Amino acid sequence: MKSTLLLQQLDARVDQLASSVSPLAERRTRRARFDNQLFHCQSTRLGDYLQEVRETLAQLKQCVAGANPERLSWLAERVVLQIGALQREVATQTLRRQEGMKQSPAEKLQQKLADHHEFERRLLAMLMERERQLGQQETLLQQQKMQQEMVALEARLQRCRAALKEIEREVAQREQGF
Repeated sequence: MKSTLLLQQLDARVDQLASSVSPLAERRTRRARFDNQLFHCQSTRLGDYLQEVRETLAQLKQCVAGANPERLSWLAERVVLQIGALQREVATQTLRRQEGMKQSPAEKLQQKLADHHEFERRLLAMLMERERQLGQQETLLQQQKMQQEMVALEARLQRCRAALKEIEREVAQREQGF
């Protein structure tokens, strides 16, 4: 009974998300918008991500009938995270377009630098959370999964820091007048 109600609520959230994504569904972005640990597809269209949310929800519905509580929990968390990420992306699309039109090249570069510092902060927080969770895992399989997530996060952090150095180099050149 409780799972049926939760699934209905998730269905309603996905329907709301679909209505907000629909005007942007076919619009392409410059690059994939989400981490490949959250979404398997690496599309430049938001509609493809919405489709993956629907697929994850369908898997969750099938899993409710099964007897695998670990998979059920993982799928439930995944679909909620996917919905939240896609909602945030839709909410920022209009803002990005408006800010992009108003900003000078120097302001855009400063915004890019600030964005990457925020990405770095969030990646560090995620990595610390995974380290904390690693000590709480009971099985070897769970520990290995957590370690794989940490390796992926560390790789993302390295790429983020490399991008930060490049942006900081661009800012320094711009300030020096090159």
